[in-house]
Amino acid sequence: MTSGAGSDEVQATLRRLERRLERERKARLEAEAIAEKGLRQLYVRQRQVDLVKTIATVANESRSVVDTLRFSIVQVCHFMGWSLGHVYLCAGPEDPLGLVPTDIWFGDDADRFPEFCSATERTRLPRGVGLPGRVLESGVPAWLADVTADPNFPRAEAARRCGLHAALAFPVLVGSEVAAVLEFFAVEAMDPDAETLGTMAQIGTQLGRVIERKRAEDRLTHDATHDALTGLANRALFLDRLRHAVASHRRNPSRGFAVLFIDLDRFKLVNDSLGHGAGDRLIVEVSDRLQASLRDQDTLARPGGGPVDTGQMPVSSPRSSPAPSANPADGQTTGNQEFVSRAERPRQAVNFEIGTLARLGGDEFTVLLDDIRDPSDAVRIAERIQQALRRPCMIDDQELYVTASIGVASSATGYAAAEEVLRDADLAMYRAKASGRARTEIYDQSMHRLAVQRLSIESDLRRALQSEEFVLHYQPIVSLATQQVVGFEALVRWQKRSGELVPPKDFIEVAEETGLIVFLGNWVLREACRTLRRWQQEFPREKPLTMSVNISARQFVQPDLVQQVQTAMEESGILANTLRLEITETVTMSDSERTVRVLSELRTLGVRLAIDDFGTGYSSLSYLHRFPLDVLKIDRSFVIDMDRSGESQKIVQTILDLAENLGMDVVAEGAELAAHVDRLNAMGCKFGQGYFFSRPLDGASARSLLGTPSPRAEAETGMATELGLVGDV
Repeated sequence: MTSGAGSDEVQATLRRLERRLERERKARLEAEAIAEKGLRQLYVRQRQVDLVKTIATVANESRSVVDTLRFSIVQVCHFMGWSLGHVYLCAGPEDPLGLVPTDIWFGDDADRFPEFCSATERTRLPRGVGLPGRVLESGVPAWLADVTADPNFPRAEAARRCGLHAALAFPVLVGSEVAAVLEFFAVEAMDPDAETLGTMAQIGTQLGRVIERKRAEDRLTHDATHDALTGLANRALFLDRLRHAVASHRRNPSRGFAVLFIDLDRFKLVNDSLGHGAGDRLIVEVSDRLQASLRDQDTLARPGGGPVDTGQMPVSSPRSSPAPSANPADGQTTGNQEFVSRAERPRQAVNFEIGTLARLGGDEFTVLLDDIRDPSDAVRIAERIQQALRRPCMIDDQELYVTASIGVASSATGYAAAEEVLRDADLAMYRAKASGRARTEIYDQSMHRLAVQRLSIESDLRRALQSEEFVLHYQPIVSLATQQVVGFEALVRWQKRSGELVPPKDFIEVAEETGLIVFLGNWVLREACRTLRRWQQEFPREKPLTMSVNISARQFVQPDLVQQVQTAMEESGILANTLRLEITETVTMSDSERTVRVLSELRTLGVRLAIDDFGTGYSSLSYLHRFPLDVLKIDRSFVIDMDRSGESQKIVQTILDLAENLGMDVVAEGAELAAHVDRLNAMGCKFGQGYFFSRPLDGASARSLLGTPSPRAEAETGMATELGLVGDV
């Protein structure tokens, strides 16, 4: 082998070794690159996992949805190294607004992005518009390499001036519903990264579970503190807010408050005549009108304040980016507002900066007016409510007219407890009802004294019924032509064990309100029938003596009224046509169909029926035609005024003519002077009742009156001095 050949072989071997070494070096480099890439991917993946885990942990422990979202955008910005993050709220599945900006932001440079934040504050995004709008429409994350080059990005110019380019957005999903969209921005253009988009989708799912849990909690809280029918605050929530108002006033006396207690007039009539479904619909209509009247610019024009309802949108006002949030799970929050999607949220309590509207139950509503300067403001608002309710309501094709009695109690009284305020507003409301309904009354101390007195009377009434302290007095009904007593009206009196006689005006109204009038009225009916039967036997006449008994409104609606009357007649043995039952015009108006049925059944028993105080109520000719009535009793006010008022005399004559045409008898109440009797007689009135003939008498005195030929001579000489006792009748 020559030296030249040997050298070539060595060179070839070296080249082979070099190529081999190069292949091995490349293989090592490739292996190192693969290992480095794997480690890098593993690192990124681990960071992604840590990010999702961190946000999920905070989300599960947090007590604030808003702070969880803010914490999340801070973490995402740090993870990606991006400069700005923001949360858009979904206005609702069917809301044309689509997405609404919030005040949930993060920015790494507070002085760099105000222009873009302002543009965002002004930008509501419909579905499909802008990057967030596209995410809302698709329900999946999306990435723009450069928003300044995208024709479908309304804030592109503001982004360009602030140096923002790449953008990422992902949805917060509750099931299939997009509740919010989180958007992020970088100062450089960047191509989309599929793994990052996948991570953001996982974060959106975790945040969706937080909102879903919050909604469930809010529904439970709402149901516990709100009325199911109207969505208004209930008694518990109202009292809680009233307690805060009382405490605030005690700390700062200049911060006044007032409570309006609203009770609908004659609401029971709607339930009885149209059914409870119609009653519920009327309650909802009234609730809506109350809310509208309280929102009026001239009354309570400052919505907000107090606890913010879940479902309310946070106000967007990010002029500088907030500092990174503390972990919201520790209870420290960086904002004072909560929100979830407004979709399918329940009717919310009406909260005003100076007021809360509540339904306590039935037809009772209350309004808390907080931070008012003058109690007259409460009266002005009450009048606004009265006006709102006066408009007719259409319920089940029926035009209904609604009025309300309103009681007002204010902090000027100096309350220590919320329950006291509500109690006194309630008392004022009852004063409004007693004064004629459809009006407003302001509480004063006399109402409390009266309430205590009435409570004492109620207690005494119950004991008096058990111990039989009631007696009957009898006022004669006289034939004006013959001056002979033809009957009596039975009037109940309360005679205490001490012998004290309690006037009817001091206990009848309380008995009506408490329902004790039913038991008392049934006793009066039985006792009057027994007395009548005894006198009929002692003083037999060609035309038997009659007895008139008043039937209260509470008695008349009792389902066993006819049975009670029949039992009293059968037990006493009186002649049926000698019992007269007197009802007022108001009683006949409550339920005309039932009234016709009950009166007809009583008429079948032989009972004669009279309308008491005719001319002071509805005085409707239609009910005189429909109802089986026998007697009209002219109200005493017309008779007394006959000698002073020509109009009263004309009214009396009209009633007499009307009764004659209808074949009805007439009894004129309030005959106190001989001139009254003479004029009534001349006008054709057959019967009279009043102090000219006799005041109400106890049983013994009334019985002795039956044995005298005529009370006229005695009346003319002895009764004139007793005219001041007219109110006892």
